[in-house]
Amino acid sequence: MIPYYFDNSSTTLVKPPCVAEGVAFAINNFANAGRAVYTSATGAEREIFSARNKVAKLAGIGNPLNVAFTSSFTDGFNLLCQSLVNNGDSVITTLNEHNSVLRPLSLRNCNISYLRCDTHGRVLPESFEENLTPQTRFMFLNHASNVTGLVADARHLRKLCSGAGIPLILDISQSFGHVPIDAECADIFVFTGHKGLFGPQGTGGIIVNGSFNFRVARTGGTGSGTFNHLQDPSMPDVFEAGTPNSHGIYGLGKAIDFLNETGLHNIRVKEASLTQAFVEGLRGIPGLKLYGGLHESADEERVPVASLNLGGIPSGEVSLHLWEKYSICTRPGIHCAPLLHTHLGTEEQGTVRFSFSYFNTIDEVQYAANALRLTAAHFGLYS
Repeated sequence: MIPYYFDNSSTTLVKPPCVAEGVAFAINNFANAGRAVYTSATGAEREIFSARNKVAKLAGIGNPLNVAFTSSFTDGFNLLCQSLVNNGDSVITTLNEHNSVLRPLSLRNCNISYLRCDTHGRVLPESFEENLTPQTRFMFLNHASNVTGLVADARHLRKLCSGAGIPLILDISQSFGHVPIDAECADIFVFTGHKGLFGPQGTGGIIVNGSFNFRVARTGGTGSGTFNHLQDPSMPDVFEAGTPNSHGIYGLGKAIDFLNETGLHNIRVKEASLTQAFVEGLRGIPGLKLYGGLHESADEERVPVASLNLGGIPSGEVSLHLWEKYSICTRPGIHCAPLLHTHLGTEEQGTVRFSFSYFNTIDEVQYAANALRLTAAHFGLYS
């Protein structure tokens, strides 16, 4: 039986064919970008700039040189923290944050305060003022939760931050490629390429919307300024020491071509229909609990994520049964979001997360819903 893949918030396994074709082309044709004048080197450099331009346009940013490529969101956010955040800074963030944000902030010994959330994990912007102090220097916001799928109101929060004179730094790992992003959303965006963008693993980056005084956080060869003690602290060089991942970046550019040709609106419509069909198929299953308010509203802005539990059954046992019996791929556990799971009361049980993609089908999600019904019976939840 072929696997039914519903772990797209972790990584999109099914990619547009152009992505693998692009990576294969680059492996066979690209030399070291920016290091020489022969065709294989200049061609790689040209395509990396083209990919910068595609990322910038998708994020609503005018200057492609304000896009720096990194190996992942985690890599990019660590570099950003080391470059911009001082030890002991006071910052505001939310309970929705991933450990890829929480741990780098802890490493900088930040004084962290958290916006309040409602019972479903929705960020409450009205709690901004109560967290703001004269010492607050930044706000870090998870745009779309990898647990609940809920999308925070980044535009509103950015206005609040601007009024307070602090930058908003937005984690768009789960939203980029799913919902519209533009320059009104944040002062700095950090992204990964292998989720909603359909790009290769090992790609990601930092998108700067404005002017910042970055420190060099990691240094080495850049192909320019060779006699300087450190590399240029301006974008994108400040974050791009070493040989670039031109193969992956070219594949990412091809993935964005697919997104543009398909249309973000069309992708959103299909993903929303998949999520709704899945939720409808779960109705009446005894002991089933959905998180993030999915059972209350189908119209709320969210990404295609559905986290659930069956009674008090550990999420890992449910996920394992779904795999072994029905070849269904899900993600159980805490999803690297400890504060949100504590807030939801699922820190012990975790949740079983289904996350859908444009390449899933209605038949697949209906199969998954029926499998959950049978799984509930298997664990004795039907009387």
